[in-house]
Parts: sequence; structure tokens; C-alpha cells
Amino acid sequence: MNPLKKLFKQTAIYGLATVLPRMLSFILVPLYTSVMPPGTYGEVVIIFAWFAIFNVVLAYGMETAFFRFYNGSDAKSTVVSTSLVSLLVSTLLFVLAAFIFKEQLATVTVIPKNYLNYVILILALDALVVVPFAWLRANEKPMRYAVIKILNVVINLGLNLFFLLLLPKIISENGEGVLDWMFREDFEISYIFISNLVASGLTLLLMLGLYFKTNYTFDLDLWKRMMRYAWPVLLAGVAFTINEVSNRILLDELLPAETARSEVGKYAACLKLALFMTLFATAFRMGIEPFFFSHAKTEQPQKAYALITNYFVILGSLILLAVVVYADVLKVLFVRDEAYWSAMEIVPIIVLASFCLGIYHNLSVWYKITDRTKYGAYISSVGAVLTLVINLVLIPVIGYMAAAIGTLVAYATMMCLSYYFGKKHYPIPYNMRKIAFYGGTSILFSALSFYVFERSLIVGNILLLVFLGLIYKLEGDALKKIFIKR
Repeated sequence: MNPLKKLFKQTAIYGLATVLPRMLSFILVPLYTSVMPPGTYGEVVIIFAWFAIFNVVLAYGMETAFFRFYNGSDAKSTVVSTSLVSLLVSTLLFVLAAFIFKEQLATVTVIPKNYLNYVILILALDALVVVPFAWLRANEKPMRYAVIKILNVVINLGLNLFFLLLLPKIISENGEGVLDWMFREDFEISYIFISNLVASGLTLLLMLGLYFKTNYTFDLDLWKRMMRYAWPVLLAGVAFTINEVSNRILLDELLPAETARSEVGKYAACLKLALFMTLFATAFRMGIEPFFFSHAKTEQPQKAYALITNYFVILGSLILLAVVVYADVLKVLFVRDEAYWSAMEIVPIIVLASFCLGIYHNLSVWYKITDRTKYGAYISSVGAVLTLVINLVLIPVIGYMAAAIGTLVAYATMMCLSYYFGKKHYPIPYNMRKIAFYGGTSILFSALSFYVFERSLIVGNILLLVFLGLIYKLEGDALKKIFIKR
């Protein structure tokens, strides 16, 4: 099969597996915003921001290190065993420390103690499936990966719907009954975490096969080499997570107490409209990471990497324009409560920021292939500093617009830095004229649609059709060769 066709096929499957878990948060927005006021939803958002930070710390770059050493190793079972032992031990130590120092953890994170037990257990369960999921990807088993991810979504979504909608309705209509023991007033946030905990637990059960069939050995020398490779990935991951979620925490800290949680809720709800770009970029990355490592030693892999980035920019430019054009349609579908709509002005900025992040991930192949992961840490740290400075300075002045602007500046800077250093250390022949043309045209059309013509669907659709026509005219033959040629 054509390698690019195989890549896009696997990306489509990984995309489905990635889209649905991310879509869960998207689908749950109208549910959460219908049963909770902005302030309560803001509290949920802040707790999930801490989830993101701890998830990165507990994985400590082991997923990327696993890919790097598994693909180039003659003793793959040793890589699997060493990785599993490392995460098992670190997760156990985290759980013990978290419960021993729960009071201090609650103070630092401002997570109420009644929710902290759920948070600790969910984090532990999620950490234990990092290597099994990486193993599925490294062995090109996208269907099994997708089925387990989708099942997690179905369980989580089903339990959320049951606890937040069906259970209250049953209790209100029938009074006391067999389900009365489950129902609590003002228990919505706990129900959300119980749903998440059950789904994570069942996911781990489905992934236990790798734990049971592994012949356990621990290669200390291999582990040290993996950790030398992984620590910059960890630092980059922490810095990236700061870029991603710290603005929500800072909004809560820097805005007036009486409005902070409400503003966080509005920002987070409208932020979800950028999820289409995030889903595309994440799905693409899930497909290309194994491809990058497996093709690193082939003849002239740089040409393939350049071509892949070109197609990412073309498709990403289309998604950027489409989301901006249909922003008002999407808000009615997914953010139904008008109390949240005042934050809609962030949508074009945050979608463009996600696009820049996606390009950055494509450009970052050079430091992963050449074992210069420290550059990923440096670049992400620059982004994190920019995010923090812009948010600290501007949030008290312009509120959540500062969060959106900070995210865009950070990701655009990271994209440019990765391109600059990549040219020096691992030159890839990107077609910069094509990238600039599609990206620039999409940004121009998006600005015209959203700001100049004030979100007119008629004008927006015309601009979208013109852009589609340009893609078909300039790329139609090349795309047909990829998807039709056998």
C-alpha cells in the first residue's frame, strides 16, 4: 500500500479513537451548562485543568521514549517490561504520597478534599494505561486501540447522562425507590468524577493483557537511557500543559472573586468550539508519530515529512475557516445557554492558536528523530513563559481575551522556533510558499467572515466555497493519486 495512503488510513482510525474521547468533553458541554451555572461549571473546568498537569507528570515522557526505543530495539520485550515496571512503581508511589499529603495537595491545587479522592484514583488508572496504548500504536493495532478508546467514551457519557439527567428525573417522578440511595442533591461534580473513575477503571481492565503476558525484567541501563530521552519530553509536556490550561487557573486567581468562576466557565465553554481543530491536529499526530520513527532510516525521509506537513496545513486551513464561518451555528448546538455566549469573541483566536500548535507538532519531528528532545523542552518553556507573562499582565485588564491572546502568541512562537532550529539541525524541504499561501488565505478569509462581515453565513459560505475551489484546483490531482492509486 502507498505509505501515505496507509498513513492517512491509520490517521483516520486513530482520529476516530481520538476524536470521540475529545468529543466527549464537547458533547458534555451542553449537558453541563444546562444543569450547572457558569460558576459551578468553572469549578469543574479548574479541576480538569489540574488533571491535565498531573497526567503529564505521571506519564513523564514514557510514551515518546517507548516509541523511540521500541522501534530501534532487537529486545522489544525488554523495552516493554522496563517501561511497565517504571510506570507501575511511579504510580504506586504517587498514590501513596497523594493520600498521605492530601491536606497539602488540596491546599496547593484548591481542589476540595471531597473531590480529591476521585482525582487521585483517576490519575493513577490513566497512568497505568500509557504504555499499553503506546504498545498498540507501535504494533500498528489501530482498530483495537480505537475500540477501547470508544468504549471508554460510551461508558463515561452513559454514566454522565444517567447521573445528571435520568436519575434526577426518576427520583422526582417516583420518589423513594430502588435508586434512591444513588441520588444526592447538589452532587453534580461528584457524579462527573464517578463516571470518569468507572470508565478509567474498565479501560485498565481491558488493557491488563499486556501486563499479564509480559515476562518481567528491569534493565536499569535501558531505563536510564529512556529517562535521559524522556525528561526533556516531560519538561516540554509540563510547559505545554501550562500553555494549555494555566490560563483557566489564572483567570480564577486574578479576576474578582464574585465573577471569576463564572468567567472561567464562559471561556471554557466557548473554547470547546476550537475542539474541531484540536481533534484534527491530535488525530494527525497520533498517526504520524509511529510513521516518523519507522521511516527515520529510509532513504530521504525528509521529503515524506515535508509532504505530510503540506497536507496538514491544507486540511488545517480548511478546518480553521469552516469553524469560524459556522461559529454561530456551533454555539447554538453545543453551548445552548446564552449566558455563556459573551465569550464567543475568543473563537477565531483560539482556533488559529490550535492550528499553530498542530503545525508545531508536525515541525517537531526533527528533534525527536535526532534525539534532541531537549529542544522540545526549551521551545515549550519559551511558550509557557509567554503564556504566563501575557496572562499575568493582561487578565486583570481584558479578562479572558488575554487568555486567548496568550495562547495564540505562545503557540505561534513555538511554531516559528521549531522551524528555525529544525532548519539548522535536520533540514526538511518544506514548501513554504504553499504553506504560507493556504494558511494566509484561510486567516484572511476567516477575519473577513468573522470581523468585517460580522459572521454573515452567506458571505462565510461564499468564502468557504472559494477556498475549497482553490484546494481542488491546486491539489486535486495529487490527492487523487494518494487515495485512489493502489
